[in-house]
Amino acid sequence: MADNDLKPITDGDITPPPATTDFTPAEPLKNAGVEFDPATGGKTEQVKQTVKDYSSKYGSQATDKIRTLADTGKERAVGGLDQLSQMITDAAGQVDERLGAQYGEYARSAAGLVSGFSDQIKTKDVDQLLDEAREFVRKSPGVAVGVAAALGFAVARLVQSGIDGDKA
Repeated sequence: MADNDLKPITDGDITPPPATTDFTPAEPLKNAGVEFDPATGGKTEQVKQTVKDYSSKYGSQATDKIRTLADTGKERAVGGLDQLSQMITDAAGQVDERLGAQYGEYARSAAGLVSGFSDQIKTKDVDQLLDEAREFVRKSPGVAVGVAAALGFAVARLVQSGIDGDKA
C-alpha cells in the first residue's frame, strides 16, 4: 500500500463548495407553446376517452374468454363426475362380493348422489352456479374455507404428482 492511499479526513473533504448565485429561473409554462383550452379540456379528454374505449373493448374480450373457460370447466367437471359415478357403480358389485350387499348398496347410493349432482350442474348455466356458490359462502363461510382448503390440497397433490412423473 502506498503512503498516499490512507489520509485523514479534513474539513475540505466534507464541506461542499460555495454556492454560486448564477441561477436563471425557467420560463413560465404558460408561454411554452403548449396549447390548452380549459373549455374543451384539451388532450386530456381525448386520452380519457381512448382509455375508456380500450378498457371496454379488452374488458368485454376478457369476459368472453372467462365465460368460455368457465363453460369448458363446467363440462369437464360434469364429465369427471359422470366417470366417478360410473366407477362407484362398477365397484359396487365388488363391494357386494367382498363386504356384503349392505355396503354395496351404500356404494350405489353414493353413485346415485354423484350422478344427481352431475345432472344438477348440467342443467344450470355458469352464472347460476356462481350465484349459488356465493350464497353458500355467505351462509357457511367456515365450511367454504374448509372445502377450498381440501380442494387446494388435492389440486396441489395432483400437480405435484404430475411434475414428479415428468422428472422420472
